[in-house]
Amino acid sequence: MRRVHPGNSCYSVAMTTTLTRFSAWLLAAAVTFATLGPPRYRPHAHLGQDGEHALAFVLLGLAFGLAYRQHRVLAAAIAVVLTGALEIAQFWAPGRHARLEDFMVDALTACAGFVAAALLDRLVRRLRPQAV
Repeated sequence: MRRVHPGNSCYSVAMTTTLTRFSAWLLAAAVTFATLGPPRYRPHAHLGQDGEHALAFVLLGLAFGLAYRQHRVLAAAIAVVLTGALEIAQFWAPGRHARLEDFMVDALTACAGFVAAALLDRLVRRLRPQAV
């Protein structure tokens, strides 16, 4: 039988999962718009092209890694495939260009985000007091 920590009801766990997943998908929509939308609407972090790509996709990997804990490896594989699809879709987006380097940065940093999510989960489990 799974024990629930004091103060954690099934409702609060479900609500947290729902909010985390909603946030991950909202971030995915924002990254998709920034990737395929008009260049003038793309946010700039002044990190250079690779730095901006890395920041966006490491956050995306982290968000989905936290949102889909039980299916993290599958979610990471899907993220790599969809990252490639986004890059290919830029062939048809006016003012955009598809580059292998962008795909490599995006896919690797998304995977790094999934790894960071796994490490964060492990750290939280170690620091959390054990239920009796």
